[in-house]
Parts: sequence; C-alpha cells; structure tokens
Amino acid sequence: MTKTIKVALAGAGAFGIKHLDGIKNIDGVEVISLISRDLEKTKEVAAKYGIAHVTTDLADSLALKELDAVILCTPTQMHAEQTIACLKAGKHVQVEIPLADSLAGAKAVVEEQKKTGLVAMCGHTRRFNPSHKYVHNEITAGRFNIQQMDVQTYFFRRTNTNALGQARSWTDHLLWHHAAHTVDLFAYQCGSPIVQANAIQGPIHPTLGIAMDMSIQLKAANGAICTLSLSFNNDGPLGTYFRYIGDTATYLARYDDLFTGKEEKIDVSKVAVSMNGIELQDREFFAAIKEGREPNSSVAKVFACYEVLHDLEQKLNANG
Repeated sequence: MTKTIKVALAGAGAFGIKHLDGIKNIDGVEVISLISRDLEKTKEVAAKYGIAHVTTDLADSLALKELDAVILCTPTQMHAEQTIACLKAGKHVQVEIPLADSLAGAKAVVEEQKKTGLVAMCGHTRRFNPSHKYVHNEITAGRFNIQQMDVQTYFFRRTNTNALGQARSWTDHLLWHHAAHTVDLFAYQCGSPIVQANAIQGPIHPTLGIAMDMSIQLKAANGAICTLSLSFNNDGPLGTYFRYIGDTATYLARYDDLFTGKEEKIDVSKVAVSMNGIELQDREFFAAIKEGREPNSSVAKVFACYEVLHDLEQKLNANG
C-alpha cells in the first residue's frame, strides 16, 4: 500500500482552482490544506473540494506534521520566498511560473533545493501541454527541427483582473511571468541554450507601473530563432499562440490543442494520460516525489530561463 501524498495548496484563485480540478483525477494524492488571502472565499473553495484545513498563513500549513508537499499559486512577488520556506520546512514544493521575479531570487531557490535534496519544480506548463509535447516528441524522434518560433501572448489587462475577471490584489508582469513561458519553452524544444536575446517595450502604464507591450527576439545556440510579441492591451482572444516553423512542417499550438500550419486539427489525445497540461504537470510533480527523482521543469532545469529574463531586464532598463 503506497502512502497518500498529502498536499497544501496556496492561492485559491483562478489558477489554484485549475490545480484542484487536476488533482481530483490523480490517485494517491490528497489536498489537506488551503491557503489564501481572503478567509471567507477560501472557506467556500475548501468546502467545494472537501479540504478540511483553511488558513491565510502559509506557516500554519507548513506546521502540519502530516503534510508532504505544497503547490504555490500565489502572487509572483512571493514565489521565491515561499518556495524557500517550504523547503526549509522539509516539504516538497511546486511553485507556479515564474520561479522568482529576480535572478537573485531564482538562484536562492536553486541553492536551497540543492541543500535539502527535496523535489522542487516550477510550473512551466508549456513543457506538459499535449500540444507542445507532441512537437517535442517529433523533435526528439528526429522528424522535426525548429527554424523559428513565432509567439503571441495577448491579454486584456488595462484593469487589474484575473482570468475569471475578478479584481486582482497584485500586478502581473509581461517579462517575468508571461515571457518566462516562451523563453523556457523555446530552449527546451530546441534542446539548445539561448545565446542571444533582445527586447524593446512600449510605454509604462501610469497606474500599474509596468510596460503593457513588449517585443522579444531570441536565438538558440543551434541557430533557431524566436520572435515573441506580448501585450496587455489586446482586445481579443486571451492567451498565447505558438507557431512552430520547422524544416518539415509547421505547427500551431494553442494551450492543449494543436493544428497544422493550414489550421488542420491534429489529434493529441494519445500523447499523454490527460489532455490537461496542468494535471500532467501535477502528475509529474507527484511521480517525482514517489520515485525520488528530479522532475521535468525542476528549479535547476528552468534556471537558465531566469538568467535570460534578467539579461533582458538589464537591457530594457539601460534603454530607459
């Protein structure tokens, strides 16, 4: 009889709920604690998912002796500090993307993980979406090589709301959050490190204090290039569209769906045990804990992404 992994989830917003829905489908895992800022709202979510322990303080959950692991879906600014707190408390941890909002923060997490030897992974979901996994399998089989990735990440965030249209208590970030997905995915899919990176940004929003538009160019050591456009101003479908232009095919990936360059749908239902990238990401986290191994998108494996983001931030700051 294998032991049930007991988990705490911090951040019961739109993304935390995606994790709760995914975990329901995974055997041998039980969410025993829910942490979020608004106690009444958190109690409502906990009741819906049958979670007994509710708190507004992560430390309360970390003090639970039976707790094995934590999933952090909290504001970006808290990620590094909270991940380190979980590791220091002896708990395995999965932190949503981004790992940190600074290179120093990312480095501190990686160093703490090395010290503890616990499973620490970052929610780089694109590595797990069936659409991107299909392309990854084509690349590893030698049937497809990326020449260029063309990526558009568009949201409508002129007001500070989350994916459910609810008011947010924190500000999202194009570079440290949304660009992180593509910077990591590009290097991962190419199997080659990023050797060149450029960025320009549009005007800074007067109240949110962040750039609402950004353009990023990347080049991998193997010669592949990536063009990434990001906007919080786009009034249209939300999310990210990836065009993989290769030597043998073109693929369009939208979250868990995949199409040819001519918009013909590709069946990705057999790529993995689920069609849900978040669930697949969680499955990898729990499998790594059970098997005592380093997970895909471990904090060490994604660290290079944050070096690139840091480099881009330095360039943007230098250009005013």
